[in-house]
Amino acid sequence: MENSTATQNSTEVEPLKSGDDKVEGGRTPSQVDLKKSCREGLTFAKLSHWRTAIFFFSLFLCLTIVFAFSFVIPCPVRPQYLATWNRTFSQAATYDFLAIEDANKDKVMDVVFVLKDTEGTKNNTCAGEGLPSPCVLAMAVAGTDGETLWERPLAPEFHWAQCGLGGEKKYAGWDCLLFHSDQLTALDKYTGAVAWQRPHPPGPISTLPVLALPDLDGDGLGEVALVFPSDMQTQMRILSGKTGEQLGAEVTVDSSKTGRHLLHTTAEGSHQLLFQKDTGLYGLALSKIAAQAKAGMEVGLKKDKLWERKVNGTFDLVPVYTSSSVKYVLRTGKPEEPSKLLLVAGEEVVLMDGDNLQRLWSFNTTKIDREPSFGHFDKDSALDVVIEEDVGNNMKKLLILSGSSGGVLWQVNMLPSPNSPTPASVNTLNSFSVFMFWGLIPLESNHSVSPAVARRSYMLHPLHSKVLLETTHVLDHIFAFTVTLLERGRHACYFLLTDQGGDGVMLRKRKLKEDVVTSSVCRIAAGATGTNEDIKEAFNRLRFNDE
Repeated sequence: MENSTATQNSTEVEPLKSGDDKVEGGRTPSQVDLKKSCREGLTFAKLSHWRTAIFFFSLFLCLTIVFAFSFVIPCPVRPQYLATWNRTFSQAATYDFLAIEDANKDKVMDVVFVLKDTEGTKNNTCAGEGLPSPCVLAMAVAGTDGETLWERPLAPEFHWAQCGLGGEKKYAGWDCLLFHSDQLTALDKYTGAVAWQRPHPPGPISTLPVLALPDLDGDGLGEVALVFPSDMQTQMRILSGKTGEQLGAEVTVDSSKTGRHLLHTTAEGSHQLLFQKDTGLYGLALSKIAAQAKAGMEVGLKKDKLWERKVNGTFDLVPVYTSSSVKYVLRTGKPEEPSKLLLVAGEEVVLMDGDNLQRLWSFNTTKIDREPSFGHFDKDSALDVVIEEDVGNNMKKLLILSGSSGGVLWQVNMLPSPNSPTPASVNTLNSFSVFMFWGLIPLESNHSVSPAVARRSYMLHPLHSKVLLETTHVLDHIFAFTVTLLERGRHACYFLLTDQGGDGVMLRKRKLKEDVVTSSVCRIAAGATGTNEDIKEAFNRLRFNDE
């Protein structure tokens, strides 16, 4: 009774404690829980030590990386530019050739051109190379400051040169091909070294452009092709990109003399040689040319079924555009990509689909004696077309045509300046281009100025199309002119290669925004808004793009 009473009393005192608790191993449940708690505490302490160690190790690793990047690994040094520079070559002559290439692997574009001189700037002389003096001097100068990177004396006389033929991935380092004397010379664009040199094939003289072809002989390198038009026929020869040796036999592509030519790529990946005849523009598949040169060499070249169905004539030609007055034909895309075809023929400008050869649009004009150029005036992603039209009375009209419709987007009448370059443009991050062109705007303030004593360049901002920035230039004979970006996405500039009129040759580089500072604002239409400072600031805010 007493034990029962004690138990009952204990239960009453601790009502939450069950009366069925048992002793485990001589220990009460509270003692068991205490042991488990101590064990768990020790485990947690070990985990804390590990976490602390991992934290400090991570901190040490991060500090090591920061230290390495801050002090051990040098930061890349950005090229130092001169906004403008001039190089004068006394007693030299030059030619209509100017190429923009990265010639010293600093990711900044440089300039390759050709002089006729007795010696270079690095103690390279014609006599020292066993050549008659003066000789042909191929040269590359740095786009950053105009310093000579390399120069290569070659035998005179100079005929033509072309760069941009593929670079080291396709042509084992050489990029520029020159035809001089009776030689074809391939030059390494980085050093000026001769990669290979071969005699020019006998017979008619080859004409530009040199065609960059895919690998046809299985050596992993692309090939090049030359076109040889003569009064009786037009031939094509394929040369190895690796050695310059002719691959197979020459191929007759037509029984008459042809004019301009270019290599066109369709959406099917088929390469077509396009060339002008007195009856229009025609295409010939590269696969057929390669098969005629050497059996089996056409393996790997794609054919286009649509173009194959249009074949007509003895030489398997595809009529692209039938007209006796084709003056110019240009591609609107990169050489290796499908593109549209722009033609100037007779009294019209025509844009054609490069695959089905259908007209996309045409624009009636009077007389165009200069090759059109391209740019983006509006923001519809289609390349717009810049043409210069002769309207008589010593006047020309510069027009920008919509690439999507052929309609006139912008136009201005100008006095032509002697020996003026063709218009050019450079793209911006705002999806439009800045256009640069040459001439003389006949405004009230300068309408009496003769174009024979003044040469002006103009810059056009599509968002401020009622004003132009005008810059006055000297009257040197301009051999070559180009607008480019020196570095990917930045530093828009232009180069001028000019004859100093008996005082040698000058190569000039000038940043576009330097012209903004020194130019005058020319208002060409009513309703132009903004002060002169506002207009210049709009040009200065532009950021450029190379796509």
